[in-house]
Formats: sequence, C-alpha cells, structure tokens
Amino acid sequence: MKTACGLAACLLLAACALAEDAASGVRPDCSVIPGSAQDGPSRTYEGDNLFEYMDGNSEGYFIYGFVRMNGVSCRIGRDTVLIDISEFPDAESAYGMFLANRDINKPMEAIGTGGQTAPRKSIFAKDRFFTEITSQQEGDHTTQLREEARAMEARIPGSTARPEALGWFPEGMAGGSARLVPESVLGIRALKRGYVAQYPEGKAFVVTEVSDAAAAGVLDKLRSRFPGATSVADAPDAIQATDPYLGAVCVFRKGRRVAGYTNLTDASHAATLIAALAARLP
Repeated sequence: MKTACGLAACLLLAACALAEDAASGVRPDCSVIPGSAQDGPSRTYEGDNLFEYMDGNSEGYFIYGFVRMNGVSCRIGRDTVLIDISEFPDAESAYGMFLANRDINKPMEAIGTGGQTAPRKSIFAKDRFFTEITSQQEGDHTTQLREEARAMEARIPGSTARPEALGWFPEGMAGGSARLVPESVLGIRALKRGYVAQYPEGKAFVVTEVSDAAAAGVLDKLRSRFPGATSVADAPDAIQATDPYLGAVCVFRKGRRVAGYTNLTDASHAATLIAALAARLP
C-alpha cells in the first residue's frame, strides 16, 4: 500500500513538473554548445517587458502574438552566444515570425519547420516556437551556428509541419515561399490576417474568415473600398478595380476565403490568375 502511494505521489510530482514546464515554455541551456558555460543568469520576458531586451525591435514580435521569450548567454572562448526561444500562440504565428525575419534572397534550411543560417545568426521555427542563436564575435560562424541550431531543434517538442495555407498558392512565386501578414493584409483593415506571395505578374493574397457569411461581408466592404469596381465575367463572387496604391486589383470569394491579386502587370489575365488560385483553395 505504501509502495502504491509512493508511486502515485511520484507520478503526481512528475505531472506537476510537466505542467510547470508547459506554463513556462521551452528553456534553452548551454549544453547544446559543447565546451561552453553559461554567462550570467537565464532571462525570461513576457508581455511588454520584452522592450527591455529588444528595444525598438519588440513590436515585430508583438504583432505575431508574442507570449514569452526564454534565453541564455553561453560563453565559449572569446565568443558569447545568445540563445533565445520565443513562444507564440500557435505554429502558424511562429512560422510567420520566421518568414518575416529570414532573408528571402538566401535558401531555407531543413531545421525544424524551416530555418536559415548566416555568418553570425541562425534562426528557425518549430511548432509554436521561434529560436534565434546569435554569435557576438566578428567572423563567419555559419557552421558552428548551424550545428547548435540543429542540436537545439532536437530538444524542442512539437510538429514540423508547415502551415496548410502555404500550399494554396500556385507555383512560380518570386522570393521563395508565401508569408503570413498578421494584420491589415495589403494595408486594408478589412483583411484582418492572411498570406501574401509575390509573383512576376502581381501579388497574390489569401485571407480566411470564420464563415462564408463573414467572407461575403468582407467582399462587400472591398466593393465599397474600390470605387468603380466591376464584376468579373463568369465569376459572381469576384470584382476588378484599379487602386492608386495597389494598381490593378482582382478579388474573389470562395467559401470562407477572400483572395486575389493586386499590382497586376496585365489586368486582362486577371480571370485566368484567380481561376488558378481558386482551384487550389479548399
């Protein structure tokens, strides 16, 4: 009986420890950098106090729904390496944060959901976490940082699946994959949150609403937003317009999604383009 009670107590303590870890997020440590030692206390930032660490760069975290950041500084030789793991509400937001910070002119790497390494910094997303590993010493530390990123990625739980929406865009986009815009897509408040992708012939976008009716309401707002908007032949839920900032625009609705193209180089191709995009939407 005592043994059973002791086992139950151990299980309860283990469950509490796991719950505590879940509540505080993933915490990095210097063991991912062989030969290093922690330099100073670990750091945690939640909410507005991220300003204390990021200065003017913190706003870019907040628009993706920043929850917390856990970080540590690791001293190895003359270098200090910073490891910071930021948590977001969901995997889509974390991957959106990664896409917003990567260099679109350089290739992505198979680290987590997606990663990229430069001479002094490696970044990657996995599940709802966005990780940054930064060398403070001048020089090219690409190989070292990539190894450290892979070691850290192995310790972060969760899925490496990319957001489904990235597969909705037709082939041929410029500058790599589409990216998440967390608010005011195309600078239009009615388009609250969605994805955009640049193509040689224009910029494509997809916004998902909570229901078909909500999406229809957004399309009605866009009709008012673009004076002179006209219907598209054979597409009852599509409009075309010309905007001083967005150029030639074509927008349509499919179910609870509002999508289309802006800055079209040849407006006569609008119907063909939106048909190709609509065919890929669920």
